[in-house]
Amino acid sequence: MPSAARLMGAVCLSALAFVLSGMVIPLMPESTDFGYFVPLNMVLGLGIGWVVMGSRAGRGTTAAINNGFAGAFVLMLWGIGVQAAYEMFRRAMRNRYDDPFEALVAVFQIAAEYGLMVATAPIAIALVVGAVICGLLTEFAFNRWP
Repeated sequence: MPSAARLMGAVCLSALAFVLSGMVIPLMPESTDFGYFVPLNMVLGLGIGWVVMGSRAGRGTTAAINNGFAGAFVLMLWGIGVQAAYEMFRRAMRNRYDDPFEALVAVFQIAAEYGLMVATAPIAIALVVGAVICGLLTEFAFNRWP
C-alpha cells in the first residue's frame, strides 16, 4: 500500500544511489562505458527504498537509522550484483566462457572485483551518512504523513 514513508524511502535512496554512482565513476578504468549505470542504480534505489525502507518505517529513531543502513546495504548489494551480471553478459556475448557454470562463477568474481574497487573511505563515509539521513527522513515522513 502506498504511503509517504515508502515514497520518501524511494526518493532518498534513489538520490543516494545518484550520489554514490557519481563517486564510483572516477574509480573505474578510463575505458569503461557506463551506459545506463547511473539511471539503473537510481531505479534500484527507488525499488529498494519503496520495498525495504518504506515498509519498515515507524519503529522509532534507532530503528530508523538501522533501516537506513539496511536500505543502503541492500542498495550496494543489488547495485554491485546487477552491474556484475551485466558485465558477465557482455563478456558472454563475446564468447569468453565455455559453459554456463563458468559464466555464473564469473558473476561472483566480477562482483568481488567491483566490491574491492568501490571499497574506499569516501564512499564508505557517503554511504553511512546517506544511510542515516535516508532512514531519518523516512521515519519523519511516516510520523508526519501517516
